[in-house]
Amino acid sequence: MSILRWLGLNQAPSGPAAETETVRKIAAALDGMDEAEARFVAAFAYVLSRVAGADMNISAAETATMERLVREKAGFGEAEAVLVVQIAKAQHRLFSGSENFLVTREFARMATREDKMTLLDALFAVSSADQSILQREDAEIGKIASELGLDHGDFIAVKSRYRQYLEVLKRDDPAP
Repeated sequence: MSILRWLGLNQAPSGPAAETETVRKIAAALDGMDEAEARFVAAFAYVLSRVAGADMNISAAETATMERLVREKAGFGEAEAVLVVQIAKAQHRLFSGSENFLVTREFARMATREDKMTLLDALFAVSSADQSILQREDAEIGKIASELGLDHGDFIAVKSRYRQYLEVLKRDDPAP
């Protein structure tokens, strides 16, 4: 038994309910929206927070980009987008170890190929919001692309549009 469970602090669900608990919490905040659409937006926002948090810090620029992307994808106003992104970030901080794959898999089940490619582009947009894509962020996006069922060529095609932000390609020393 873990100490968190013993203290009654282990709130992470187990079993079948664990697959969608994060998505349910975010979607519940979207009362009045079609349930399927709310679940889709919830999963989309959570996966964005997964990349933003890959370096253990979600910057203000990454948050603003996530909010803009959620507004565009869902047709939300600013207040709704802020709410969804804040819940997604909180869920990611609390349950990232157990929920990352599950939520991404749920998104993949709901999404078309075009939706998956849109998400892939959005992941690079979030990670480059601070003008730099760290190797950890790039690796996380690659993992997500694979979990979405996208092939490596899809990943490289989108990544190439963000090449100038890849930290691994930036040089520290000036050319002689």
